Amino acid sequence: MSDTDAAGATTRLRLALSAPDASSRLQAALTAGTRPADAYARVLVGQCRVEPDFFVRDMLTWALTRHNRDTVVDLLLPELDSPIAQARSQALHTLSKVGDPRTYPAITTALLTDADDIVARNAWRTASGLAPDDEHRAALASALASQLGRGDRDLRLSLTQSFQRLGEPSRPALDTASTDARPDVRAHALATAHLLTDPEADFDEALAQAHRSLALPATPDDGTTSD
Repeated sequence: MSDTDAAGATTRLRLALSAPDASSRLQAALTAGTRPADAYARVLVGQCRVEPDFFVRDMLTWALTRHNRDTVVDLLLPELDSPIAQARSQALHTLSKVGDPRTYPAITTALLTDADDIVARNAWRTASGLAPDDEHRAALASALASQLGRGDRDLRLSLTQSFQRLGEPSRPALDTASTDARPDVRAHALATAHLLTDPEADFDEALAQAHRSLALPATPDDGTTSD
């Protein structure tokens, strides 16, 4: 494709992605992924920042995974510093699909603790899937432990699943969190540790059991016995 043809195709893609109806934007993203071209990647990343429809955003991610990996990663990594929450969250989501090792060191504590729940959840998922070895998994678990007890049931489940991806290296961080002064943090840590041991266990049941165990009065052990 000549420079002139590429410029024309890029302009057509940009216009198609600005269509008022989501179905037209979905088709444009599908076409860009079916017939990828280097010039499309920047347009697709730009649309990720502003696209209001979930299904179109998912198609944009798919389209980007069809393009040159190095080019896509180079475009997405700066998005992690964007002031736009959707830009950060969608970049993280797409990077998790691309799976490039360069992504892991770019996921900062600021992203793992982002005030936006969707950004934080995508950071947890992406980082836990890319942590390269047990040392990094343990360090990541320590950072994620600060988020235990955060948000609603679905957000807590997502964090638990990230600990499960990290596996046994995350257990020391969970053991420490299970002694936290905040009951919700302790319960979440206990439930997550239980799911590390029994991955088939139900999260809601494990969390309810953890809350029940924390509500039981402590039994003093003073070394005495009854006659």
